[in-house]
This record gives sequence, C-alpha cells and structure tokens, in this order.
Amino acid sequence: MKIAWFCIPAHGHTNPTLGLVKTLAEAGHQVWYFSFEEFRQKIESAGATFISCDGFDFEMEDKDNADRVGKDKVFATELLVSSTLALDEMTARVIGEIRPDVVVSDSVAFWGKLAAMKHGLPYVSSTTTFAFNRYSAKYMQESAWDIARMLWAMPRINRQLKRLREKGYPVKSLLDIVQNDNDTNTIVYTSKYFQPCSETFSDRYHFIGPSIRPITDPVEKTAEKTVYISMGTVNQNRQFYRNCINALAPTGWQVIISMGTNTDHFDDLPENIQVHESVDQMAVLSIADAFITHCGMNSASEGLYYGVPLVLFPQTPEQDAVAKRTEELGAGVRLKSISEEDVLDALTTVINEPQYKEGAARVAESFKSSGGMAEAKAFLEMIAAG
Repeated sequence: MKIAWFCIPAHGHTNPTLGLVKTLAEAGHQVWYFSFEEFRQKIESAGATFISCDGFDFEMEDKDNADRVGKDKVFATELLVSSTLALDEMTARVIGEIRPDVVVSDSVAFWGKLAAMKHGLPYVSSTTTFAFNRYSAKYMQESAWDIARMLWAMPRINRQLKRLREKGYPVKSLLDIVQNDNDTNTIVYTSKYFQPCSETFSDRYHFIGPSIRPITDPVEKTAEKTVYISMGTVNQNRQFYRNCINALAPTGWQVIISMGTNTDHFDDLPENIQVHESVDQMAVLSIADAFITHCGMNSASEGLYYGVPLVLFPQTPEQDAVAKRTEELGAGVRLKSISEEDVLDALTTVINEPQYKEGAARVAESFKSSGGMAEAKAFLEMIAAG
C-alpha cells in the first residue's frame, strides 16, 4: 500500500501520527509524509519518506499566522487557499510519481484533503483533537457574533474558493473543505468513551486511542506524592509558575515543572521542586499523583493514560473542550485562578478525593482497550484495497 500523508507544521498534530506511520512502515507499506524541515528527523525515524513543504511561500509556517488562524476565519480561508495553491504544482507532481492508494491528511491540513479531491483518491482524515460534528461542536462554543462575522465575510471567502476552482479543485463551499461528515473515513486518536457525543459518529470513524510514546528516561519517585506541572511550550506566565512554587514548597511533595525555554529566572528553588526546560513526560506521568495541564489533547491524554487526575487550566477553545470533557467524566477539576491558594486547593482535591483517581482510571481503561495502531492499519488497508 502506498500512502501520501499531509500534516501541518505543529508537534501536537505530528507526534500522534508517528506510531501509526511506524506500524505501517514495519508492515511493508510505503508512506510519503508531506511536512516541514523541523519535523524531518522524527518522520524519517518512523520509517516514512519525508517530502518537504518548505520554500513554497507557505504562510502557515509563520507562528503569528498560525495563532491567527484559530481566531479569524476569513484570514484562515485566505491562508488555506494560498497554501494549497503554493503547494499545488509540487503535490500534483509527487502524487503523479508515487500514485498513492490513499491520501491521509491532518484534519486541519486541508491541502491534503483538496489534493485527494483533485486527484480522485480515497481520503482519510487524521484527527488529533476531538472529532467535531454538530453535536460535539457544543464543546467549542461559537457566539452569535462569530457567526455574524462569518456571514459578513462570505463574499471574500467565496472569492478565495473561486481561485481553487480555477486550479481544478472541485470545491462548492467552505464546508466542503473544513467539515468532515459521517461519510468521511476518519482516524481519531482518542477513545469512544473520551470523545464527546461519540454515538453520533458513523462507523467510518475509528477511535483508536492515543498514541503513547515509550518511556526512555525513567524518573525516580522521591516523595509520597508527585505533582507534575506543564503548560506546553507556549504558556510563559511567570506569575503562575512562581505561585505554584510558593504554594508547593511547604508540602514536601516532589514537584516537577516542565517550563520550556524560560527556566533561567528560578534560581532559589526549594529542595522538593525541580524546574526543567523539558522532561520525558511519559516517565514523569508514570509516577505522578496529579498533573496541572493546559489541556492540550496530547498532554491530557497522556496524563489520563497513566490514570493521573488532572488540574485543568485551558488557554484556548480547543483546550477548553478537553477540560470540559475531563470534568464531565470526573477525572479532573478546573483551576479557578492562578492564586497560590487555588493551586494548592485544586491539587489537594484531586490527590485526596479518590473519585478523581477513579475517573482517570476509567478513561485510562478506555484508551487501553481501544483498537490502537492495529485497528488503524487494518482500516487503511481496507480503504486502499477499495
């Protein structure tokens, strides 16, 4: 089987796919992975052939642009169209050369979906967030103002879609591109239990559970309770970290903070608290009793996979959806504010009240009993076979 795989330049969307890419490569299938130089090593290590999308006037690579996409649909559409057209010649040439049996693309790498439409190839959506339809969309609330702004912008959006049609892409509306329906073959990296409204999705949706990396650098548990704090690479709210350190210093708990590149301003650390630029997150979670997280889908899933109750501190609508679902399933509590009192209160709650550990254990069990890479591989093989 030959697979053309497309992804956006983001670790959170690339990492979950690598276990499946490795499984496919080990089974003798060929994967051509369209991505960006920053991810080349990871992708080649998984056994795929890396196809560079760098240097094609691809504006999604700009971090500011990527942040704006989530907030401005007109800008997002213009960027999507420009990116698709920038890659058009290269993708057409490579697809012509490799003649893939199936195209897999990240649910936000719309140029992959458009390439499948243009070249008449079977398409599979790779969804590293929750799957969204009109039922689960309530987890990502849009205000009337957002909808009004979108309608106001439709003439500009339609002009962009015309550019695609002129290049041979069979696109009638924006929904053709951005919305998957129950006829769309989809791999989702979570369990049916964790997915909101999972009963409303057809059997073309395969909820395979999260892709969990093996532990490479074990961490020793040095106290009765271990707390892990990570807000992803983006959040650099120094006051939040300072409050966590002040609140947790007297507890005697082992506290491990992964803070990204901003580690230089915490020199006076108490003995029980360690601050790192990065850690082997699986190793830390395997010994943790609680995890303060920004609720990125991967981080939350990794914590829950290890049965760790979460303290939820989402920063975006997508992360808020993950927080809501975790709360609903009794596997975590929201952080009310970044005050020292609220940090300590939330952690004490999830550590001392057993129902949160039990809620996390139920999610963990659902992840471990999902079909995993074997199910996803069989699904792709079936689609490729027609």
